[in-house]
Amino acid sequence: KRPDSAEAPGRPAMAAGGPGVGSPTPASSTAYLPLAALNMRVRRRLSLFLNVRTPVAADWTALAEEMGFEYLEIRQLETFADPTGRLLEAWQGRPDASVGRLLELLAKLGRDDVLVELSPSIGQMPERFDAFICYCPNDIQFVQEMIRQLEQTNYRLKLCVSDRDVLPGTCVWSIASELIEKRCRRMVVVVSDDYLQSKECDFQTKFALSLSPGAHQKRLIPIKYKAMKKEFPSILRFITVCDYTNPCTKSWFWTRLAKALSLP
Repeated sequence: KRPDSAEAPGRPAMAAGGPGVGSPTPASSTAYLPLAALNMRVRRRLSLFLNVRTPVAADWTALAEEMGFEYLEIRQLETFADPTGRLLEAWQGRPDASVGRLLELLAKLGRDDVLVELSPSIGQMPERFDAFICYCPNDIQFVQEMIRQLEQTNYRLKLCVSDRDVLPGTCVWSIASELIEKRCRRMVVVVSDDYLQSKECDFQTKFALSLSPGAHQKRLIPIKYKAMKKEFPSILRFITVCDYTNPCTKSWFWTRLAKALSLP
């Protein structure tokens, strides 16, 4: 049986419910940050430290026990090439999963080496974006073109695209709310007939509109990129639309959109 952390040799004494004296402590800015916000670079570094089984330092199995995983669940995670990565994915769906809680558990396990190594990277979170892209999966090809035109050119804008930037296993509603409200300056809405049928897109649009009454024109940018059989959504009619279907303005479409996203 793994010894209790308070008795393990070489580990700092623990204050009640917190890390030991002299241990790095979670910054207040990350204490309640959802674990889903932990970027892939930090996750990969964490795996390098914890995937190694050693008798002198707590590994990922000890972390799994502290997270509340049962014996059979831990045995199943052992079958994966990156058990630490899979552990984080499994844990982030639980109510108590946050970046701050992860740091507390690492301190409790005496892994101050991990905390010292990763603290600078964690301190840079959460990642910020110029715009959250609200779109239906059927419109992904246009979104990919948007990435090429706005991220991979001199505009160097940073877009938040769910299929690329949001990790699997997260609650789509809660992570979208977090991204739209706190980590994205604006939201681009790709409007199409498919968009009108999407409950997820409907939620994201209404949530963004509710955040800044009176400033919708600045926060939301609707895009019409192909002909529609259905009526344009009434909730967006009062906001100026970027119309990709208009041949007269198509040549400067991306320039106009980039300027709109770059405004303070």
